[in-house]
Amino acid sequence: MRTALWLYLFMFVAFFDLHAQYPILSPFALSLGAAPSFIGLIMGVYSITHLPGNLLAGYGVDKYGSKFFIVFSLIVAGIILLFQSTVEDPWHLLYIRSISGFVLAFLSPACLSLLARMAKDHIQQSKLMAGNGLVHTLASVVSPAAGAILVAKIGFTTAFSVLGWILIVTGVLAIFGVREKRLAGPSSGQLPAMDHHGHGMLQSEAELPAGLSVPWLFFLIPMALSCSQGILFFELPLMQSARESILTSGVFFTLISLGALLSISFWFLNKVAPFIRTVCGSLALAVVFFGLAIEWPVPLPVSLFLIGMAKGVIYPALAALLAGITSSNRYGRVFSLLSISYSVGAFIGPMVAGQLRDHISSYFIAFFILMLALSLLPLRTFKSPVTT
Repeated sequence: MRTALWLYLFMFVAFFDLHAQYPILSPFALSLGAAPSFIGLIMGVYSITHLPGNLLAGYGVDKYGSKFFIVFSLIVAGIILLFQSTVEDPWHLLYIRSISGFVLAFLSPACLSLLARMAKDHIQQSKLMAGNGLVHTLASVVSPAAGAILVAKIGFTTAFSVLGWILIVTGVLAIFGVREKRLAGPSSGQLPAMDHHGHGMLQSEAELPAGLSVPWLFFLIPMALSCSQGILFFELPLMQSARESILTSGVFFTLISLGALLSISFWFLNKVAPFIRTVCGSLALAVVFFGLAIEWPVPLPVSLFLIGMAKGVIYPALAALLAGITSSNRYGRVFSLLSISYSVGAFIGPMVAGQLRDHISSYFIAFFILMLALSLLPLRTFKSPVTT
């Protein structure tokens, strides 16, 4: 499991750099003279350029393994951040973010695929995915506040340079830390096939139990989830209280991460079927967004904490669900589809919010999209493996 620990370290650093930019990207774009609608485009294009990267990563990881793509994403993304530190025009920032989105699109499918291949059975897969969610959450707890403090102390230019060098160094370490021998395929034949209870591992499509499949409409769930988060990440830095102090924006993002950290720490949730966790978490998230839309009496910090708790339930469940019903020689492709869904949603969310925020509550849009995805999910045709 040494490789898993190295992977967690690399993902922590990558997610730290990514989340550290959330509270500072919008103010940085404003300082360059960008309008709110253009800021939505900047945030959205980063996600839409994930699509070609996700498509290439899906087949590339299955064919060539994960290590190359992990190292490539980290080092090149760090170099791009160094260029981002010199940007002086909103359009240049748009170009830089679009390239960054393409490069980082390879990281998530590569890491998730390698983690999924390490597991000996379905339950261990669920734990590894929960560990990935824990690392992601730990990084997002400290990074927004850290990013805000960096900008407050040393300015945008130096902050982006520091974050870029951190990614480059991490990418170099990944060359020596990531090992995937005997993890890159089903050739060993030592792992048992998954039975109808969901235990063991699938080595090929022929071992897939009858009726066990992922309906295409299922991918509306991660798309809606990412869309709602894109809306939230767009709106929070533009709030009046956040504009008055960039540190306030960082605290808001940290509250979300703390909520996710709490729910991820409930390890007993791994015994609940991933599909049930996904649906219940999505429904809870929609309720909170509806409350924000109608300005319910719950304080904003509490609402953000609840949003984080819902995220902490959903994200590990989605990854565990897909890993549990997919053969190991298709992990790269199925996780690339998951990443594509996230990318499309993250593109749509800020774009729609930037155009409609003056006419309708952005939080109501997030609620509507989540409920629409849940209502279109064909529950009867989806059979999720049981993890107990």
